[in-house]
Amino acid sequence: MTLSVAVAGASGYAGGELLRLLAAHPDLEVRTVTANSNAGQRLVDVQPHLRSLAHLTLSETTPETLGGHDVVFLALPHGKSGALTEHLPENTLVVDCGADHRLESEDDWAAFYGGDYFGAWAYGVPELPVVGVGGSQRANLQHSRRIAAPGCNASTVALALAPGIRAKVIEERDIVAVLAVGPSGAGKSLKLPNLAGEVLGSANPYAVGGTHRHIPEIQQSLRWAGATNPTLSFTPVIVPMSRGILATSTARLTPGATPADVRNAWERAYADEPFVHLLPEGHFPRTADVLGANTALIGLAVDEAAGRVVTVTAVDNLTKGTAGAAIQSANIALGLPETAGLSTNGVAP
Repeated sequence: MTLSVAVAGASGYAGGELLRLLAAHPDLEVRTVTANSNAGQRLVDVQPHLRSLAHLTLSETTPETLGGHDVVFLALPHGKSGALTEHLPENTLVVDCGADHRLESEDDWAAFYGGDYFGAWAYGVPELPVVGVGGSQRANLQHSRRIAAPGCNASTVALALAPGIRAKVIEERDIVAVLAVGPSGAGKSLKLPNLAGEVLGSANPYAVGGTHRHIPEIQQSLRWAGATNPTLSFTPVIVPMSRGILATSTARLTPGATPADVRNAWERAYADEPFVHLLPEGHFPRTADVLGANTALIGLAVDEAAGRVVTVTAVDNLTKGTAGAAIQSANIALGLPETAGLSTNGVAP
């Protein structure tokens, strides 16, 4: 049976990526697309790469327009989906790609986002190691009807480090993550730092010094993996690639833990995962390796001189970082094959 789908925010980057993946999904059919300022336009005029969905026209984003579908994906700016979701039927699967339902702590929401707090939903990173509940976040997604897709930077760093936290081979204090990120993660609206004239030929740090909104989300994931009070220095850097994240994350090696212990922790966490792959020893990923794929590739090393574990993780921020994670989580909630509509293969060159 084909399930009906509505996508809100279909004119943006995340919405466009959701539609690209959903267009090939064997069990989900996109019937409604909505937008704000682009309402009334043909979808293909706003997303010209989506030729198979050229029959769709963008409607206004209202509860009435979204209601009546089996699945609703929201790709709206932060702070815009919370009030909307309160009016959607309880039996509709709603997947929010914004931040409105990611954080369990209202204090963290107030400190990093502000505005009304709408509560936390099941977190849409199925592979994330979690103490108890079957060992991963996947168990919390089964049969859920409200899912919060992750922040792309947050899920990348969490997937990179959570196996070490759960296995107690890395320490939770003094974690450092530096990310090279493409500007598409900031959305489609015109912003001076993301213009081509500012990005091309340059690497531009932002949200330096503990101010990035994904910090509490990463800490929350590490607590689920067994940390108590993790500390994190997090620095993203915009680089001239339209999409992708390359995250170098390091943590102190726990006294007595060996390089073999470290590799075993990550191997145990991801051995059977279709979309998170630990690379062989001595190999490290590039963002080009995951372009367009719902795949996270992790390279792992132990810097014995510094007493630190080093992970290098590559994801496509729009696919595995956002839209792919949303669809993967929806598949689990609906009882569909987890890999339906998703590919591990990237696009090269």
